[in-house]
Amino acid sequence: MIIVASLDDPDRFAQVYEKHAGMLYGYAYRRVGREIAEDVVADAFVAAFRARHTYDPGYPNAFPWLLAIVHRELARHYRAESARYRAYLRVKPDSGEEALADRVAAAASAQAWRGPLATALARLGRKERDVLLLVAWGDLSYEEVARVLQIPIGTVRSRLNRARRRMRDVLESDPARSTLTGTELEERWWKKWSRA
Repeated sequence: MIIVASLDDPDRFAQVYEKHAGMLYGYAYRRVGREIAEDVVADAFVAAFRARHTYDPGYPNAFPWLLAIVHRELARHYRAESARYRAYLRVKPDSGEEALADRVAAAASAQAWRGPLATALARLGRKERDVLLLVAWGDLSYEEVARVLQIPIGTVRSRLNRARRRMRDVLESDPARSTLTGTELEERWWKKWSRA
């Protein structure tokens, strides 16, 4: 385990960064945008390096542990995240040349869903949104989400259920999607956003 090895050889921690930084940045970018995401990930890796002695080697995958640290950093930027979703509703897609991160995010989220999804995400409470995005964008299991948020697994399930229901209600009320059933909307949303 690289994190354990980094206790004796701190330079080994760079391998943890190389392996996970891109995915952590992608998660943070979708939540708060490029500028804040860069700071969040940098701060998270500094915190992870300092706390590497607390890592439980019983978990072979360090990603959920790192995502928990990123999640704590993101909590300090909750207002920026909410403002980002509201801004999605006001801004038309830019047809000019975009940065690579913008192109990747745009490709992962179909433009037709941008407004309705932003509306639905903006209407979720922070707790429900955290669970939903850790599952969808963080690709974590319910158990890993429970560990990241330090809540019981039953709470994860109930928050995810509420978030899905609220997302479905908002998406079903969108006239452009009125021909789709709630199940079809949910399946399309998960397909588009769980791979983002």
